[in-house]
Parts: sequence; structure tokens; C-alpha cells
Amino acid sequence: MEVINLCAQNSLVGQFMSEIRDKNLQTERLRFRTNIQRLGQIMAYEISKRLEYHTIETETPLGVKQTSVIKEQVVLTTILRAGLPFHEGFLSYLDKSENGFISAYRKYLEKTNEFKIYIEYMACPRIDNKTVLVVDPMLATGSSMDLAFQALMTKGQPKHIHLASVIATDHAIEYISQRFPEDKTTLWTCDIDHELNEKSYIIPGLGDCGDLLYGEKE
Repeated sequence: MEVINLCAQNSLVGQFMSEIRDKNLQTERLRFRTNIQRLGQIMAYEISKRLEYHTIETETPLGVKQTSVIKEQVVLTTILRAGLPFHEGFLSYLDKSENGFISAYRKYLEKTNEFKIYIEYMACPRIDNKTVLVVDPMLATGSSMDLAFQALMTKGQPKHIHLASVIATDHAIEYISQRFPEDKTTLWTCDIDHELNEKSYIIPGLGDCGDLLYGEKE
């Protein structure tokens, strides 16, 4: 499985990552959402370089020009709720994508001192022989992404899978590399952190992404 870390090279990604991590700026909820969208746009552009293209002729007022455009059908899928602004960033660039949404949440089990992931809802088109993007900002353990992928497999067999996150951990990358088809999976992330705390939160991370986007939940 190929892993691409956009922060491995200097770009605007680093600026936006600094802002969404900064606890003194996170209270500006609109700014936080906008930066997540921007990161989705940048990543969509980078992923677009890996898609299959074909040439079409475009008629202008003064003649005809050949242009390369995306040939394959993309299905953009998102894990709710934190994935929504990230999804919007992708969709603003890959605007011809079909869309899928998966509801996943984690619940802390006091008896076993662990979190369990639950999926309750999915709305998605068929994905047979299509390129599937699964976007989720925080890739902590990889469990949510794995369960989302297993749910998606009930909709067919994709041509290729691009997994997209804002922050991934070493643990999640290792976990996903063992669970996803190696020959047709690419993991994209804006940055990689190396630690998880006892509640599986990313360290240093940025906190609870969903709460920072939309407010605290009960």
C-alpha cells in the first residue's frame, strides 16, 4: 500500500495544518471548517493526477482544442459527521463524483476500557469498477475506516481505493495496510502523528475534530 504524506514537502498544507492544530485559533469555528475544506481541495487536486484521463475536443468561439479530462467514474464517500467539510472540499474539485455517506461513531465501554465502533447508516451507489475515495479527517486506529470499507464492499468491487485523512497515525497506517487490498489501495494524509493516548486520541493531533467543526455532543 502506498502512503503519501503531503507534509513531507513544503506547501500551503503546512500553513493550514498549523492553523487547525493551534488551540488559540480553534475557537474560530468557521476558520477551522474552511481550512478542513481547503485541505480537501488540495488533496483532491493531488489525487486527480492519479486518475485515468481521455482526450476530448472542445469547441471555442474561434476553433477546436483537444483537452484531457477525467475518464473514470469517482465515488466520493465520507464518514459522518467530521468528514463533511473535508467531503465538500473534495467535491468542489471532483464535482462530477457520485457520493456516498456512512454514519460511524465510537462508544467507550467502561467494562472493557476500550472504544467500539458502530455503523448505523449508509447511502451509496454501486462501486463496481469505479475509483472510490473514502475521506475521514482523523485516522487514529483505522477501525472506522476499516468498518466503512467493509460496508462499502456490499456495493461491489472497486477499481481502486484512495483513503484520505487530515491526520493519520503510525498505528492506523499499519492496521490499514493489513486490512485493505495492497495492490489497489493508496493512503493520502496531510500529516502523520506517532502517538495515541489511552482513549485512542491522536497525540499531538488537534482534539475532537467533530466538536471543533460543529460543537460538542452529549
